[in-house]
Amino acid sequence: MAMMFFKNIAAELDAIKARDPAARSRLMVALTYPCFHAVLLHRLARPVYLAGFPTLARMVSQFSRFITGIEIHPGAQIGKRFFIDHGMGVVIGETAVVGDDVTLYHDVTLGGIAPAINSAAQVNVKRHPTLEDGVIVGAGAQVLGDIVVGKGARVGGNAVVIKSVPANSVAVGVPARIVMPKECGSEFAAYGMPTQDLPDPVARAIEGLLDQISRLQARITVLETEVERGTGPAAPKTDGQEDGELGDVRRFGHN
Repeated sequence: MAMMFFKNIAAELDAIKARDPAARSRLMVALTYPCFHAVLLHRLARPVYLAGFPTLARMVSQFSRFITGIEIHPGAQIGKRFFIDHGMGVVIGETAVVGDDVTLYHDVTLGGIAPAINSAAQVNVKRHPTLEDGVIVGAGAQVLGDIVVGKGARVGGNAVVIKSVPANSVAVGVPARIVMPKECGSEFAAYGMPTQDLPDPVARAIEGLLDQISRLQARITVLETEVERGTGPAAPKTDGQEDGELGDVRRFGHN
């Protein structure tokens, strides 16, 4: 048991060192990285919470918040090799679920959107997001409600995510929109932003409208030309072109 504990600790330290070039050694991470301290204290508080001592567990989590600036509710489920870069201002709610190899940056909120009124009805109800394995959430992002951010997805900085995000996609903006579905790849992306060009969904929509306007303008020009030449569908008809009942009556009257 002790060997497994130290093995897990070493894996946590190595995961942080692998994702942060400023981390020079395991010792540096263990002594100076608040996310490491916050995760250790959470792994202490959660069994206490599950054992039926929520107040004691919250005391541990609040102590962790005081010394690290990271607030993780003891009811939250945190996977292996979890890394919070910088960490200050991170809030993780009670029913949040975080998978393995997840990375968060500072000022990220994994929160709920249910109103505070009638809070008794929300006890033991899933109201916080689920982040699957390998998710990266950029600084200042807000992931809200009982939604799922799929495996390997990226959430850009300051995004507000209120709908589920598919696996291996990138979500940016307020509210967040999917801009690169199934294209972001599996490489690590700092702050949740992929290294390749990131399209702007609003600009892309405007470009589509401009293309449609250009096609409509070209069609109008063709129709105007046909009308001027007297060959289009709107060209005025001569006496010889009359048809239908009116033409028949006129022809009958001439006989």
